[in-house]
This record gives sequence, C-alpha cells and structure tokens, in this order.
Amino acid sequence: MGLGETLAILSALAWSAGVIIYKRLGETIAPTRLNLMKNLIVLGFLLPSLILSSGALPQLSHADLALTLLSGAIGIAVADSLYLTALNRLGAARMGIIGNFYSPFVILLSLLFLGERLTPLQILGFVLVTSGVLVVGAAAATAPTQRRELRLGLFYGISAIALMALAIVLVKPVLENQPLIWMVALRLLGGVSGLLLLFALRRETPWLPEAGRVDLRWPLVVLGAFIGQYLSTLLWIGGYKYTSASVAAILNETASIFIVILAAAFLGEALTRRKLFGVALTLSGVVCMLAA
Repeated sequence: MGLGETLAILSALAWSAGVIIYKRLGETIAPTRLNLMKNLIVLGFLLPSLILSSGALPQLSHADLALTLLSGAIGIAVADSLYLTALNRLGAARMGIIGNFYSPFVILLSLLFLGERLTPLQILGFVLVTSGVLVVGAAAATAPTQRRELRLGLFYGISAIALMALAIVLVKPVLENQPLIWMVALRLLGGVSGLLLLFALRRETPWLPEAGRVDLRWPLVVLGAFIGQYLSTLLWIGGYKYTSASVAAILNETASIFIVILAAAFLGEALTRRKLFGVALTLSGVVCMLAA
C-alpha cells in the first residue's frame, strides 16, 4: 500500500459520498446542468489551490495540451452527464455496482494504448465483474415502462464508465510527468468547455430557470462539488500519478461497497440479496485482477 494505492481508495470513498449527494440533487436538477454547476464550483476551489501550490507550471506541447483538454471533455462533460442520468434512473446502489466495469475497461484500454498485459486471471475477473452487473441489471421489472427505464439506465451507466476509463487512459502518459493540480485544472477546464458546447448545440441556457432557483439547496450543491468532485478528483488523479493505471482502477472499485452501504443508510434504498450477490461477484472479479 504505497501513496498511489492509498489515494485510490480514499478517492473511492469521497466519490461514494458525492454520489449519494448527487442522487438527492438529481431529484430537482437536470443532469447536464448539475454537472456544469458542480464543475464551476470545483473550478473556484482549484484557483486558490493553484495559487498556493509552489510547483512549476506544466510543460505541455500543443498535442499534450489538446489531449488533456479532450480527456476532460470526454471524462467530465460527456461521461459525468451520462452517469448522473443513469443515477436518476437506476439509483445509487445499482450505479455503484455498474461502476465496477471501470477497472475492466481501464485494463482493456491500457492493453491497447499503454502496452499493459492482460493475464488469464484478469480475463476471469472481467467475466466476474460483468456477471455481477448482469445480476443486478436483471432485477425484476414488471411493466414495459420499467423495463425500458432499466435498459436505458444500464446503457447510460455502462457508456459513462467506458468513457471515464477512456478519458483517463488517454491522459495517463501526459499525467505522469506533470504537476498534479495543474493537470486536474486543465482537465476540468476541458470539461466545463465541453459542457458549455453541449448547451450551445442544444440551444439551451446553462443556468437554472427562475423557478428552479427557489428550491436550490446551495449548501448541498457545494458539499457535493467539494467531496464528490474536487476532493475525489484530486485523490483519483493522484492515484493514477503514483501507481499503475490497472492497480489504481481496481482499488477505485471499492466505491461499490461504500455506495451500496451509504445508499441504504441515507437514501433508504433496499439492501437486497441480489445487490449483495452482485457486489460479491464484481468484487471477486476485482480481487482476481488485483491478484494478477
């Protein structure tokens, strides 16, 4: 358990707390708008961090800068918006379990882009993680509308996790030799720019309508942005900076345990045998990958 491994686990805990807060906020705020709000707040948190940090400025080529901004646009603007959409449809506990697809996606993409090897034990781990997600996704849904919502939620959720994995693998080679806080800030800038572009393409205003501002719970928004985005992102990027992409991704999967427990405690989501079995399967797959 070095620095990178510790940061990866703490990131999972911070992200899990953020997910619970985002689920509450998602009851009244649309996913893309909530995504923009929390990232603008995080950008505000980062400004004093950048000023107080005594580290050198990042030395990035034009290609590396473009790749960093693209990583933010994919992983924050698109992936986080899809994640929040799926969270509203499936609930926190299911999304926590679906999130275990993250390490298999990172490992597969690391195989393609970073030259990391895929062992037979990692393949078994991938199968177990997929089985756990399917067990949870196959929960009983009687009405056609319920089945459609479930399928859409699974599609959005798995797509979000795949894009998050792609975004971090793309920027991993750049990240290793650059100041951590500056890289987080540049990725966030790419994410905010991507979100503003999405609003422009949809010809929608990025700001809350007048009626929505009345019920807006600003303390909860700021808390969610700080814990679930600012703190978890610093810890998450730090984990990837100080250990391998595969190990960091696997340790991030402990978020599924935290989310299922927190969802039962704070959101009243049922802690069913199906969910527990799904967690057990996915975490067994994570253990196989870590053992490899």
